[in-house]
Formats: sequence, C-alpha cells, structure tokens
Amino acid sequence: MKINLFTKTLLILTSLVLFTSGCSKESKQGVVTKLDPTQTYQWKMITSWPKNFPGLGMAPEKFAKYVNEMSGGRLTIKVYGAGELVPGFEVFDNVSQGTVEIGHSGSYYWKGKIPASPLFGALPFGMTATELNAWLHYGGGLELWHEQYKPFGIIPMAGGNTGPQFGGWFKKEINSIDD
Repeated sequence: MKINLFTKTLLILTSLVLFTSGCSKESKQGVVTKLDPTQTYQWKMITSWPKNFPGLGMAPEKFAKYVNEMSGGRLTIKVYGAGELVPGFEVFDNVSQGTVEIGHSGSYYWKGKIPASPLFGALPFGMTATELNAWLHYGGGLELWHEQYKPFGIIPMAGGNTGPQFGGWFKKEINSIDD
C-alpha cells in the first residue's frame, strides 16, 4: 500500500485523536477512568456520491480501509453511498444531528446553510488543488472552516481535492460564444 505524505500524516493524526479519545473517559464527578483498550467502534460514513463512484466515491473507501488498518481493527467505518441510508444532499444534516458519525461530501453543497462553504472546495476557476491545500493547512483556511461549521457541531477536514471546477456554475444554459 502506497500513500502520499499528506494522507499518511492525516491518517496518523486521525488515528492518534481517536486512540487518545478512547483511552480515558471523564465521569460526571470529573474523575478520569481507564477504558478497555480492546474496545472496538463501528462508525457509519455517508457520502453524496454513489458507492465506489470512480474518483470521488473511492476516497471514502480508502479512508475507511486505512483507519481500520491503522487502528488495528479498533475502529471500522462502513461506507454508504448516496441513497443507501440517506439521499446524497442530506449528508450535512445527518452528520450534524448525530445520525451518523462521519460524512464525505463537497462543501459547496451547503451554501444554503453556510454561505462561505464553497470557498473550502472546488470553485469554478478557483484555486488549484495545491493552492487550496496550502491555504487550508498553512494559511488559516482550516481554522476559518472550523469556525463556519462549529454552530452545526461538525468538524470539517479535507478528504480529497479535485482542484477547480472548469465548467462553472451558471444561471442559464451556455449555447454559444455570445452567451
């Protein structure tokens, strides 16, 4: 299995957070107690695309596989494609409501809830994949993204990057140069 440095770092950090969050638990009295290190967790991930859809639909499957491997089987994630548990455009609401633990979708779908959300994804004629990753991870973009999603109880993270959308978003059909 060969993965790039960014993906490897992201998976290691995710695994560490999950591992350490599962190592102890604070009771109502504020006393920290140890949890069983053999306890396992099963999460559901819903997506906005069909299961195993070439490109976008393969990233959630790879992520689930890597998390399972890196957690030694303590955390398994079952991936559901659009329409298997919920429609593709209901990913945000279901994660926000806690119906499922994790979702994989495009931030631009949530413009009606968070007007700035398209900035964190593939905008028409927007930043290249490298530029977007640089802004998110070294230019304050991730902090801004977290701030925008916080009222909904969602912690966003980059889970793939297709780069700019070259077609654009238009209100009317384009049929000629004049259009």
